[in-house]
Amino acid sequence: MSATSRTLERRHQFASDNYSGICPEVLAAIEKANAGHASGYGNDAWTQKARELICHSFEANCEVFFVFNGTAANSLSLASLCDSMHSVICHEYSHIETDECNAPGFFAPGIKTIPIRGENGKLTPSHVERAVAHRDDVHHPKPRVVDITQATELGTVYSVAEVTALCKTAKKLGLHVHMDGARFANAVASLEVRPRQVTWEAGVDVLSFGGTKNGMAFGEAIVFFNRDLAENAMRRQKQAGQLASKMRFLTGQWVGLLENDAWLKNARHANSVAAQLHKALAKVHTLKIRYPCEANSVFVELPAKVTVALHERGWKFYTDVGPDGVARFMCSWDSTREDVEHLVKDIREALSGES
Repeated sequence: MSATSRTLERRHQFASDNYSGICPEVLAAIEKANAGHASGYGNDAWTQKARELICHSFEANCEVFFVFNGTAANSLSLASLCDSMHSVICHEYSHIETDECNAPGFFAPGIKTIPIRGENGKLTPSHVERAVAHRDDVHHPKPRVVDITQATELGTVYSVAEVTALCKTAKKLGLHVHMDGARFANAVASLEVRPRQVTWEAGVDVLSFGGTKNGMAFGEAIVFFNRDLAENAMRRQKQAGQLASKMRFLTGQWVGLLENDAWLKNARHANSVAAQLHKALAKVHTLKIRYPCEANSVFVELPAKVTVALHERGWKFYTDVGPDGVARFMCSWDSTREDVEHLVKDIREALSGES
């Protein structure tokens, strides 16, 4: 590998917040968890502390289960809410619809997603009502869950009022509500509200609480605000291969992330860098920003020549997350303002045709 290639590999990228490393608070917690022996399978002080911190963060007595990744968190959550004849109402660009290889249908055989087209990546109460009213005969799967992605896959954020309205409609129709919170921290930081206000207080039954994209090496939490729905969650966790034997190395990360609110500090930083990028690109009159920048991502329409030029300069970013090949630039807890300036400079040069 050439020196130039090695430099490009070390550069902070904007493809995904999964690209980022481990934040210092989490790394320190892993090192502490590595001191000596501890009981396995979650029967340790680190796991107990992580559960307590999550309950404290949400100001609720929750049931909490720790898994390795977001696909497992979403799928096991939905499996706890559905039987085989049920369906899940979700946005057409939700992660469970576009990026999980039908894992929900694997962990809960037979369930079906009902994708809905909605502006800026969001569902509305009328979407849910129409999906439920579409068919009610024995030949059609029975709607059972509304899935809310917070923040959305298109970088927008549901307000407390929007979540509350969706949950109210869902409950009226006899549906549970699952929140896919892979970037939940970014949403809370954007809204500047208490976590309870946009979850259980609004009517959410179960949250997939994301840690990987917010400074952890790996790991998500399934948070049951409706504790009755968690009856078989531990056995589902074990059956799915998601019960870590050395659980302290997963849950210790949560202790590092939640103590002293590092999770919100990380999210605020990522959001702030995204806002900087959004502001800079909005000044380039030949570019069109596709969606509001409300969390830690910026979606922009780039000419094909600019996309090619940026890739040639070593930048990595996705063009297949939303519709029509729109470029997505995702900021992380460790993205820097210098990274943004470098990227914007390269975009401007590519637009002007400079090499």
